[in-house]
Amino acid sequence: MPSSRHTFFNTDKMKAEAKRFGFYACGIARAEKVGRSNVEAFENWLAEGNNASMDYMQRNIEKRLDPRLLLDGAKSVIVVALNYYPSRLLDDNQLQFAYYAYGKDYHDVMRRRMTMLAQSIGIKDIRDKKNDVDAHYRGLLCCDTVPVLDRYWAWKSGIGWIGKNTSLIIPGSGSFFFIGEIITDMEFSEYDSPIENHCGSCRQCIEACPTGALCKPYILDSNKCLSFLTIENRGELTQELASKMGKCIYGCDRCQLACPHNRFAQPTDIEEFNPSEEFMSMQTEDWKKLSKEEYQRLFSDSAVKRAKYEGLMRNINQIKWKNE
Repeated sequence: MPSSRHTFFNTDKMKAEAKRFGFYACGIARAEKVGRSNVEAFENWLAEGNNASMDYMQRNIEKRLDPRLLLDGAKSVIVVALNYYPSRLLDDNQLQFAYYAYGKDYHDVMRRRMTMLAQSIGIKDIRDKKNDVDAHYRGLLCCDTVPVLDRYWAWKSGIGWIGKNTSLIIPGSGSFFFIGEIITDMEFSEYDSPIENHCGSCRQCIEACPTGALCKPYILDSNKCLSFLTIENRGELTQELASKMGKCIYGCDRCQLACPHNRFAQPTDIEEFNPSEEFMSMQTEDWKKLSKEEYQRLFSDSAVKRAKYEGLMRNINQIKWKNE
């Protein structure tokens, strides 16, 4: 049952707690249905097939568009952002990975910190059967495992704006951040408001996309996106798209790297996101000869598991084909 308490939690204290657990930013929005224009934009995006083979985006649409259907009695959506900009970068002559995959799997890192944050303010995750904590409020922790529009809620809670490359951009900090939400029946003393979009007339992200996946400002066609094609896609890559990969064998950061706001990006201080020495030392020949056992050891606790060994080797072989 929803909490019967009617006290309001102090918003400033909430944000101070988020900072204590390492989150770079925290915003709070009222739990309500997604705005009409955003609903229409999402439905049009699906209708045009821009989700490619990600069929899960078409499931649970009602819940995705209204967090109150995910948690009975939901009053608030707490949004947190965690910086992942690497403290060290692979050399230009090495095969490349998207920055978010340098360290440990963000799902695990985010969930641990979000769980500690929630417990510290008296919220218990309704899915957590192991921790019998004394909590006055209920919550649902979301980090790519629950149908929510992450970037919408980050914008709604005032953390940043959604750029033309569809990434969340935090003022003065850029877009290299993971986003998570705590949907809860807790109410707060104050709620945040969306901030102004500062993309202006800039089109650098659109022009930097090698495949034209950013077909329009704020519209991403996943069918052409190298991040989708090298990670989520299980089929073969066309030679035309493979020829656009450059040296990146997992994901693609080019639209983010082109964004002027990312000149303000600062290296993360989250230890789990630091890459291992073995990962940083891998050369092209090492990747070409990578065995399944080596892959499993190197990426045992990494988001790279998403592509599976076969997917990563497919990508590596495409780079080999291109260079020949």
